[in-house]
Amino acid sequence: MTCGQEQLRGPFSPEATAAETHGVRRTAVMVAHHLAGATRLMDHAPLIEEDRRIQVVYTVPPSSRLARGAHEFLSTTGALVMPWAQAAETPFDLAVAAGQGMLDRLRAPVMTVFHGAGPNYYVPREAGYGPPAPQAVNGLGLQGMTMHGRVIPAAIMLGHEDHRRVLAEECPAALPAAVVAGDLCFDRLLAGLPHRAAYRAALGVGPGQRLLMVSSHFGADSLLARHPDLLVRLAGGAAGAGVRVVVVLHPNTWVVHGRRQIRSWFSAGTRAGAVLLPPEEGWRAALVAADVLLADRSSIAVYGAALGRPVLLAPFAARNVLPGSAFARLASVAEPLAPGTPIPAQLDRAAARWSPDTTTRMRAALTSLPGGAADVLRRTMYRLLGLPEPPGVLPAAPPPMPVPIPVDVPIPTPGTTPVTGTAPVTGTTPMAGTIPIAGAAPIAGTAPAAGPVAVPGRRSVAPPAPDAGTGGHR
Repeated sequence: MTCGQEQLRGPFSPEATAAETHGVRRTAVMVAHHLAGATRLMDHAPLIEEDRRIQVVYTVPPSSRLARGAHEFLSTTGALVMPWAQAAETPFDLAVAAGQGMLDRLRAPVMTVFHGAGPNYYVPREAGYGPPAPQAVNGLGLQGMTMHGRVIPAAIMLGHEDHRRVLAEECPAALPAAVVAGDLCFDRLLAGLPHRAAYRAALGVGPGQRLLMVSSHFGADSLLARHPDLLVRLAGGAAGAGVRVVVVLHPNTWVVHGRRQIRSWFSAGTRAGAVLLPPEEGWRAALVAADVLLADRSSIAVYGAALGRPVLLAPFAARNVLPGSAFARLASVAEPLAPGTPIPAQLDRAAARWSPDTTTRMRAALTSLPGGAADVLRRTMYRLLGLPEPPGVLPAAPPPMPVPIPVDVPIPTPGTTPVTGTAPVTGTTPMAGTIPIAGAAPIAGTAPAAGPVAVPGRRSVAPPAPDAGTGGHR
């Protein structure tokens, strides 16, 4: 069942004056099309949420086959969720969306942001009965940008100056709405770098161990769809090679198959010692903590490369990659995965192939304003709201501490030895009929940080607790 089916009152009805506590002057709606978009909006909402002049609500349009993931996630956040039918009829002062679809129905100036690392791919061509048509660039296509002879967004937030060229080719009428803001998700990764040791401790990385992060996109051509036994093989051989394995799956995978099923399918790997992270958050802390990244076609691969993590790149559908994009540049420099070759040797080659210059070039391909996205985004939001922007600058918050999926292991029969591997996450209780895995340091969800984050030109912030804000994928 989806959340928020009853009509909201609050500042949105004649009854508002009866119970409203603050003098709300503006209303904003965050439009979450799917789980990946919903988590990314959790990076952007805090830019205005603390302002008592503004009431922020959320809504989920029924335009995506994966809308259920957004509903389920928002129901856990404490957010005020408005039914889509009501949101489409309610005037707002601002709408922020991390996806496309039905945005023309909103009665508000719309600001769009990417839910991944910018425009890197074409929308895949699906089977059908008509002749093929040109593939649109994901997130910047004409079909999602215009309706009834008008550009839908009032502000299109881009991560890089090069994205203007892509927009000019895809939808030239939208260029006046383009704003180069940088990448807020990447800025949060940068803010997490001083806390790398704390993240590694939370993921159970021991002294002298390397942390291998495995990232798999969704669909039939994804890494773990092509190599379903890869995780078990990695986890089985990792301990002897001094490698800790952390696995991240695209949010769509969790939504399509369900959490229980995903945990069951990957249980052999987690029992062997691999760490599985939830889809909402944890991947950013793991990326900061990682020594090397094994990934397929994904935003995580681009973020990891821009952060300086050597990438071992799995095969991908090259026909869907946008030429000249950040991912296309990564594909030209990353070590390709060689199935059947021992992974430790490939990790060594990936690390040897990487250089500081590669990191610099990948970072320059991802964002034109490293560390500056929050300021530009907030300035644009307040311009659309028609309110004076509060004084001061905003820090990029470091990612919260990672909280892995707990591992459930059957109770051993008398005379047998319990399986060793990952300890349960601090603060969780094993399911009935199971015992915690022993043999490694606990994954402490509240591991101490390495001190406040110093972002140039900004006030210092401490890393949030595990249940703090989340941020989107990939």
